[in-house]
Amino acid sequence: MFLRSLTCVGVLVAASLLPVRAQVALTPSDGQFLRSSQPAEGAPESAWLDLRQTGAARSKMQDAPSWVEAINFVPARNNASAPGGKNIFRIRLARPNEDCQILLVRLYFDDLPAAQPELVAWDESGSQVLRSGLLGQKTGLATSSSTIVPMIGVTTIDVEVAGDGRSLRGAYLDWMKSTQVMQPMHASHEKLAADPFNGPPALQAGAEDAEIFGTVTAPLTAELIPIGSNLQNAAAFQFELESQPLIALLTFEVASPQIEAPPEVYINGRDVGAASLVLPDLADPGYRGLSLSLLETMQFQYTGWVRAQKIVPASLLKAGMNDVMILAGAGTSASAIRETQIQLKYLWDKLDYLLEPLK
Repeated sequence: MFLRSLTCVGVLVAASLLPVRAQVALTPSDGQFLRSSQPAEGAPESAWLDLRQTGAARSKMQDAPSWVEAINFVPARNNASAPGGKNIFRIRLARPNEDCQILLVRLYFDDLPAAQPELVAWDESGSQVLRSGLLGQKTGLATSSSTIVPMIGVTTIDVEVAGDGRSLRGAYLDWMKSTQVMQPMHASHEKLAADPFNGPPALQAGAEDAEIFGTVTAPLTAELIPIGSNLQNAAAFQFELESQPLIALLTFEVASPQIEAPPEVYINGRDVGAASLVLPDLADPGYRGLSLSLLETMQFQYTGWVRAQKIVPASLLKAGMNDVMILAGAGTSASAIRETQIQLKYLWDKLDYLLEPLK
């Protein structure tokens, strides 16, 4: 093995997005704050439900596909039956047709330790069909989480959240379909089949080093590590190499990055620059604008997990112990990384290369 030891020290095709004209989660006097649009022809539309709470004076009806029948907000003070006195966002649904059997529900929320949301699906008789468990990882950062809900018999989905309920920002709903997908037998298995906004599948660092075609893939850690924008709050790793590789690739997932200020990477004390982010489509509701005023240029943060990569030149690595540090991008107050791994490419007998003559 080229790598002797590594030790850490530190869905398918989505329908078009339906615009929402309101930012309402407080219920009007009739107890609802959503009206259904006319039924869509062909494949059912996806739905974006804005669950941010605003004052009653600004409350307006939202538009949504006809299969979203109603949304109600039941505050904890009016809901003695909710476990732990939680607020409930209650979404009543009707399957558009018999082919719609599985629903993707992606929640956008602030991942606060005391206000993690939980999704519960109910059938018409009031029997519980599914409970997701607490979503998020208690990072304290803005994030999103997807749950796949089997909808045979399900008529209502509750989103329960403690506190004042303001940590929950919105929900994206889209029907899923099954297709036959061919995959190489030796391809890595991803955690989630597909992302509605073409984001990369969730990264999964292996438990042990793996080698194929002269390339060693080695996990540094799968654990979540908070990071800041200075060296005192960096994620630090050490790993030992038997020999210097030809090139290396550092890969990890980063939470709530500012997309114009990706994490910075240091190798053996040298700043090698910012990592590259693999971002989903800009239509993803996970993008949040940051601006001091509407007249200034708006910066954007992606409120979720995205993949980050950085090429490491071979000249910065050495036989023996090596150090890696990862910092949040400039101006990022708080972030986190997880599923960190490094790939090291070495010479092997079938390596494709060209020898350029000296000029």
